[in-house]
Amino acid sequence: MTDARRGGFSVSVSKDYLTFSAAHFLTIPGHKCEALHGHNYVVTVVVDGAVDRTTGFVVDFAVVKKVLRPRIDAIDHRVLVPTENPAVVLRTEGDSTIVDYRGVRRFQFPTAHVAAVPVSDTTAELLAEYLARAVVTGLAAEGCRGVSGVTVDVEESPGQSGRFHLTLEGESR
Repeated sequence: MTDARRGGFSVSVSKDYLTFSAAHFLTIPGHKCEALHGHNYVVTVVVDGAVDRTTGFVVDFAVVKKVLRPRIDAIDHRVLVPTENPAVVLRTEGDSTIVDYRGVRRFQFPTAHVAAVPVSDTTAELLAEYLARAVVTGLAAEGCRGVSGVTVDVEESPGQSGRFHLTLEGESR
């Protein structure tokens, strides 16, 4: 008789400094969130994988924070603008970034206050995907092995979040 029970390990990181405040707009015509507005986001990362029997870790918490923190810092206190959306065009004029939306000049911001994010829209779900892929890349660069999945949850207000889970084939590279 085989034992059908299986288990797995994961670590979760959600710290008060893994948060960011940002303004954004959605590109859904007529939706109330098409207007510029902001959130105080909270990020949680869960890394699934095998436990290294030498260290007892799936991955060191410090490494997760190290790879995630620069991405969060880059979007904190910025206006998030999607760069993968054909309805949104960014251009620079002097020290300003102009955002053309649906062919009309919509916004002008100081360039230092803009975070161009490689997503099609700045929804919590797509920001979670962007951050999850950054975590996977960062963990691989740090030499983390045995990672089988990464989930990132981006909460835009209490009780309201978008989540993305990335399952890795084999071990993290």
